[in-house]
Amino acid sequence: MIGLIAATAAGRRAALDLAESVGGCVLYEEGTVAASLARAWEECGQLVCFLAAGAVVRLAAPLLTDKRGDPGVVCVDEGRRFAVALLGGHGGGANALAGVVAAALGATPVVTTATDATGVPGLDTLGWHTEGDLAAVTRALLDGDPVRLAADATYPLPALPANVGADAPADAPVIAVTDRLGQADPAAPATVTLRPRTLVVGVGASRGAPVEEVLGLVEAALADAGLSRHSVSCLATVDAKADEPALLAAATALGVELVAHPAERLAAVPVPNPSSAPLAAVGTPSVAEAAALVGGGELLVAKRKSAPEGRPAMATVAVVRRAPRGRLALVGLGPGSRDLLTPRARAELRRASVVVGLDQYLDQVRDLLRPGTRIEETGLGAEEARARSAVRLAAEGHAVALIGSGDAGVYAMASPALAEAGPDIDVVGVPGVTAALAASSLLGAPLGHDHVSISLSDLHTPWEVIERRVRAAAEADLVVTFYNPRSRGRDWQLPKALGLLAEHRDPATPVGVAHAISRPDEWSTVTTLAELDVTTVDMTTVVVVGNTATRAVAGRMVTPRGYRWQT
Repeated sequence: MIGLIAATAAGRRAALDLAESVGGCVLYEEGTVAASLARAWEECGQLVCFLAAGAVVRLAAPLLTDKRGDPGVVCVDEGRRFAVALLGGHGGGANALAGVVAAALGATPVVTTATDATGVPGLDTLGWHTEGDLAAVTRALLDGDPVRLAADATYPLPALPANVGADAPADAPVIAVTDRLGQADPAAPATVTLRPRTLVVGVGASRGAPVEEVLGLVEAALADAGLSRHSVSCLATVDAKADEPALLAAATALGVELVAHPAERLAAVPVPNPSSAPLAAVGTPSVAEAAALVGGGELLVAKRKSAPEGRPAMATVAVVRRAPRGRLALVGLGPGSRDLLTPRARAELRRASVVVGLDQYLDQVRDLLRPGTRIEETGLGAEEARARSAVRLAAEGHAVALIGSGDAGVYAMASPALAEAGPDIDVVGVPGVTAALAASSLLGAPLGHDHVSISLSDLHTPWEVIERRVRAAAEADLVVTFYNPRSRGRDWQLPKALGLLAEHRDPATPVGVAHAISRPDEWSTVTTLAELDVTTVDMTTVVVVGNTATRAVAGRMVTPRGYRWQT
């Protein structure tokens, strides 16, 4: 929840506008401003204060405890010119919130955190627990000093600057990425340790087992194996124990989810220590080991029982390490202009350590990439090679963004990539503004009713198939958007397709032409099926042919949402 604090009428108006735009906001205005801020501080994870920055500093100073627990605070001036991330930039999410507030109010976000300002990823923003000398290592990162990366596997980290590497000097500050506990060495260089969520802890428990027994067993098993509790991704058990209070409480204490699997699934998992007791009780010869191993991985701690004094054990535990999973983001850049690139696409470009794409598309976003981002670029006609390269890099454990224009799933890179991708990587789809949607916004509302997109390129699809689809769209009275309509080597397909539509459309049917959408040489026009000059059309053009209900109104194409056209 976001708490809003304001002292004046202008501030309250801005707060209400923000609440209407963003949602999840509460305006605190009972009593004094100081009392409102103090109450919001206790009740909210983030605050937006429509006050002078100095006033917020004075009011918040007595409330500060720890940057990991304090809320993120954004300060907005009454003129709505700036949204300043004042406190909790990373831990409290104030930096991101400043961007959200600025977008909602038309302000400029002000972020002074050094890593954000320089494009270096904040090591405490990766979603993993961090421990050690974060400040010293971050300072070395920013100063360009050598920093040694000591990772026990390849993890999908964002791009790190060029001064970070596994071959840095032995006395350089260290970024350690591991689930293993190490011995403290006062003479060691400054080190920050990131704890990836690689461990699955399988747990079994008798009905009514004490939470202290379950949690104590889990923590002892991890400690004895030299593993960090902060690297536990989940507790896993059999579905018959999904509501066991001790297991739920242990998961809550560790800050993870309790995942329950069906007994028949666990019974099919080979384990080193099966037993007849759980088979009789819950239908599987193993709970802890099978639940930990059900998704694969390396068994680090075999089944271990609790050892309470004076009574039988009521809990079992096993620990498995799963290999890191690479990440493949399929990113649509939209039709071309920067303002049609979605915030999610921007975030994925910053999240990646490798970006793969066509050279002309990479040119659109090079300035958005973090320093140190690896770039894999190819020319036209190498879609399959780009897809295979992106999938291979993700399978090696990297964070990869595969980019394309429009939406990645529409005549773009998602299809060839997903045809190659296996279950060993995480795939994230990032929607983009398609050429059809962008063209529609220029031309009016031609897609107001049922419509279809058809590519006229016969490089991957035989013309006979394309022609059959055009005929079907014509007979079904669908609005048709033609992609790849005409090139120097393919100049007959568009006239042929228009001729097929003309068999079912009046010559006066509106036709929209949109060229180089959202780029400097953009132009668009609305003409008719009879008057369209196909020589004005090229591969950067989208052609939209209306259905029998589409009309030209004030120079715009409009297809009514209903079947009746009101004149």
